[in-house]
This record gives sequence, C-alpha cells and structure tokens, in this order.
Amino acid sequence: MRVLLDTHIFAWYVNEPESLSRNVKALIDDYDNQVYVSSETLRELVILWRSKREFRTWWENPVEMLRSVEEHYFQILYLHQEHYERCARLELAPGHNDPADHLIIATALVNAMPLISADTKFPFYRNQGLDLIDNN
Repeated sequence: MRVLLDTHIFAWYVNEPESLSRNVKALIDDYDNQVYVSSETLRELVILWRSKREFRTWWENPVEMLRSVEEHYFQILYLHQEHYERCARLELAPGHNDPADHLIIATALVNAMPLISADTKFPFYRNQGLDLIDNN
C-alpha cells in the first residue's frame, strides 16, 4: 500500500511517535507499505521552522529536518502541473485557508493515495474522493 503523510504526521512520527494512533504507527512501520511525503511538506517544514519556530525543539536546523525524510526511508512525491490543476479545482472546506494543506490533499487525490492526517478539516474532502486515514 502507498500512503501519503501530512506534515504533522511526518513530524510526529520522527519526533513524537506517541502522538500517533497505534493503527497509524503500525501502518507507517509496515515495511510492505511505501510511505511518501509531498515536496510541499518539505517546503512547509522549512517555513514553519523559520517563521514560527515550531519544530526547533525537535531539529537543530532545517537541513537536519529535511534529512530526516531520507533517514526514515520515506519517499518524496514531487509536484507537477496536474497537482496544481487539481488544487485549483478543489472545493475548499469553510474556513480552511491553508494552501499547503490544499496542495497535499490535491497530491493525494491525483496519485490516488490514502492521506494520513490529524487535521480536523480534512474529512470535508472525502466527498471529493480523498481517502483519508484519520490519526484518531
């Protein structure tokens, strides 16, 4: 099975695995699964580290943070025009104004992959075809 991780799921898996449900952790740990992060997640991680200092307690610098993707054998799913076009057609959940989330959702939709997230706004996108695995 191929799965896509939302940004916080990736960060929790690497630094705070107790924040993950037992099922989500088992899914990510299963070597039969291919685990991906979007290149948008990499961009978002750097921005969050720099602007909000959000991940500074977990990583010393943004390069170390990005290298942890490789260290955990996650694959990077790079964005192409079809991802941006799907994002442009996405009907947005009320009050959901996070463009990084929109691109990650579009990536999951275009690549027909389940998306693992804890974001409470993501269930809205199920009616647009999102296969969501909720971290609850």
